[in-house]
Amino acid sequence: MPILTFVARVMDGLLLVASMDTTPLDGSKNHETTDLYKNQAKQIMKKLNPRSVAKCSIDSGQFIFHYMIEAGICYLTLTDKGYPKRLAFMYLEEIHEAFMDELKHDHGDEWRNKVDTVSRPYAFIKFDKVIQRKRKEYTDPSSRSSMAKLNDDLADIHNVMKKNIKEVLDRGERIENVASISTKLVDDSKKFKWGTKKLTLMALYQKYGPIAAIVFLGLAIIYIKFFWR
Repeated sequence: MPILTFVARVMDGLLLVASMDTTPLDGSKNHETTDLYKNQAKQIMKKLNPRSVAKCSIDSGQFIFHYMIEAGICYLTLTDKGYPKRLAFMYLEEIHEAFMDELKHDHGDEWRNKVDTVSRPYAFIKFDKVIQRKRKEYTDPSSRSSMAKLNDDLADIHNVMKKNIKEVLDRGERIENVASISTKLVDDSKKFKWGTKKLTLMALYQKYGPIAAIVFLGLAIIYIKFFWR
């Protein structure tokens, strides 16, 4: 079943909605495992950007994250590895459609501006009720309802990336390093460009400076000789 579901703004990872099963993932009363996966989900969404792959499955131990990006919004869920991937993405697609319907109902044509400008997290938390209802529909992958959904939708999943959670998180760190390095290279190139200009000017002074001095001295002598009386 979909264990947790997050809806976030892609451009900065701001959480718009968060919904999850309150039962600890390890079956005990300890919520540390649940918190671990919640933090991983947040890190994944923080590392996304408008150029990220639109659909991806990310292996994380005994569970797997699935996310899809639509209209600048990321829909992410966590399921166990035995849960059918196609069903997980069908669930996310229904969450996306329902979220769009609610946004347009509440904000009309201004829904995009509302999503882009909201500054506080969980601004659309009332949508959790819809997610809870949808999650119940997808709880049992072998149920008649789930099987009917799969039978009705026979399309294969195309362009879905498969990654490991460590690779995703490490790659994000490398991207930050690359961004830092590229910024430094831009600064260094500006310094180099200015240094090159200075060297060029100095070369011109050395080449034409003596000639200019002689010409100036000659003009001064002529001026003094003929006009300074």
